[in-house]
Amino acid sequence: MELDKQVCIVTGGSRGIGRAVCLTLAAKGATVIACARTEPKLTELAAEAKERELAGTIVPRTLDVTDRAAIDDLVNDVAEKYERLDVLVNNAGITKDGLLASMEDDDFDTVIDANLRAVFRLSRAASKHMMRARKGRIINISSVAGVMGNPGQCNYSASKAGVIGFTKSVAKELARRNITCNAVAPGFIETDMTDVLPEKVREGVKPLIPLRRFGTCDEIASVVAFLAGDGASYINGQVLVVDGGLYM
Repeated sequence: MELDKQVCIVTGGSRGIGRAVCLTLAAKGATVIACARTEPKLTELAAEAKERELAGTIVPRTLDVTDRAAIDDLVNDVAEKYERLDVLVNNAGITKDGLLASMEDDDFDTVIDANLRAVFRLSRAASKHMMRARKGRIINISSVAGVMGNPGQCNYSASKAGVIGFTKSVAKELARRNITCNAVAPGFIETDMTDVLPEKVREGVKPLIPLRRFGTCDEIASVVAFLAGDGASYINGQVLVVDGGLYM
């Protein structure tokens, strides 16, 4: 299998895009450390991977990505236990939408903390092990909102734009150690985040997408798996916008 014996950490792994990423990487033979704040859905995910007899395995681990000490402990524990850390997928993210004039400081800071600062902390912790091994892949999940902005999401858009700038800087910094860093920027994807949108909004967006539909989590997961595999060995510092043509 393409990712046989690879050890991957995926944050936000219990649902949506993260869940699909975990299953896709495991199907390709990887040992996937699936992280989320609560354990039940992670346990169900690991059981599903086992029931489907995937080539790899999914190992559930609880993690609050806003807890610096917990991040360091988890990354170091994984690297020590498996004696390697090949791939980090920074997927965990939240929204606290609101118009600029009425947005509270806490709503801005909380989103930045979970969506951007956590990416920095996880990448910093993982990069130390990857640099020693002189290889690794860091894949950050940004958003089309970070590329083109979105009304009512100045905090979310800022965090995801920050992820893009962070990705490019890290890509330049770590390339000499054979570590690549890339970002995936999904558009409107069928997830819990888009499910809560009013039907009028959902139907209003679709005509703006040349493919006339929302994407699926599996379509994003396949791009992440590509970036983790051998075929992407010369791709570095890039932002792959996967949005059906919404932004072009």
